[in-house]
Amino acid sequence: MMNSSQARSLGWAAVLAICLALVTVLSFKVHAVKSEVLLAERQLIWLEREKLLLETEFETRANQRQLAEWNQVEFGYAAPRSGQFLDGERQLASLGEVRGPDAPNPIRLARADIGDGAEGDAATDAAMRSPVSGAKVTLASAATEKDAGAVFTQAFGDFLIEASPIRPAKAETPRLAKALAAQGLTAQGLGE
Repeated sequence: MMNSSQARSLGWAAVLAICLALVTVLSFKVHAVKSEVLLAERQLIWLEREKLLLETEFETRANQRQLAEWNQVEFGYAAPRSGQFLDGERQLASLGEVRGPDAPNPIRLARADIGDGAEGDAATDAAMRSPVSGAKVTLASAATEKDAGAVFTQAFGDFLIEASPIRPAKAETPRLAKALAAQGLTAQGLGE
């Protein structure tokens, strides 16, 4: 048989084994509750996002209804019907009106040819006039002997002077000043 000290140590071992089993079961339950809490938090986040999505959808639908009401009352827009679409370019061209006898020719291609000879330059210069003042417009071109930057600066300066709403009494372009100086005149002398 067993003596009392062996029974006592066997009892303590059993109590210790039962406590260890209870701690293990308790830790499993704690982990299960923690995972349920995390799952519930994830579901709450998902539900909040779904709620935000549904609120946005509701507001969008409400705006669509309001826009449809405004369209019906104010604007009168309607979706295109199948009869409004054209079959091709010829049908589109047939919708055009016949030009009047004094109507200008339509612009089909706009380009500027810069010729090598003086004859081409004269034709280009004659065609390039300002629609506001009728003055000759200087084109900034790198094909000329002058520096392209200087030509552009001169043309842009002339444009700014021409387009300015403020017209000082003694405003003169550098080109005009050079021409007058070559003739021995001044802008003040012209005004007198």
